[in-house]
Amino acid sequence: MVITNNIALPSDEELTVQELNLSTSALRAGAFHLGKQCENHNNEFMLCRQELDDPRACINEGKAVTSCALDFFRKVKKTCHEEFVQYATCLDKSSGNMAFGHCRKTQGVFDKCVFDNLGIERPDYGYFTRAKIHSTERPAPPQPEKREYPDATPGLPADYPRPPAKYESRLLG
Repeated sequence: MVITNNIALPSDEELTVQELNLSTSALRAGAFHLGKQCENHNNEFMLCRQELDDPRACINEGKAVTSCALDFFRKVKKTCHEEFVQYATCLDKSSGNMAFGHCRKTQGVFDKCVFDNLGIERPDYGYFTRAKIHSTERPAPPQPEKREYPDATPGLPADYPRPPAKYESRLLG
C-alpha cells in the first residue's frame, strides 16, 4: 500500500490490545454465544468501518469488540470451563472440517450451561443473517458534497434543422 507523508498512522500504543489467544475449535465452539453477547459492539464496529471507510477512525470500536470477546470467554472459563473444553475438543477431533453435526450432545450440554450461568440463549438458525436496524450514538459522517459539472457539449438549438434518419427512427425506445 502506498501512502503519502501527510497521512497520519496510529502509534503502536494505540494499536496494542490484549489478543484473544484461542484455537480455531475454541472460537467455533463459542462463536454463536459470542456473536449474540457482543452483537452491539460488532455492529457498531462494522457500521463505523462501512460509513467512514477508514480503519484508523474505528480503532476504539475494534478495541471494544476485542474487550467484549475477552470478557465473554473469561466468563465462560469461570462458569462452564469443563463443558466448553469438551465441546471444543469434540469439534477439533470429530471431523476434518470441524463440523457441528458430530458434536450435538456436547453442544447441548454447553448451551445449557451457558444459558443457566450466563443467561445467553443460543441464537436460532439464521439469526445472524436477518436484517436488523442498529441505532448508534455516533454522529453520522458528513455527506460528500455533490459536484455539478457544466455540460461539456451544449445542446443544439431548438430551431436547428434535423434531416430524417437514413435507416431507422432516431428514437430508440
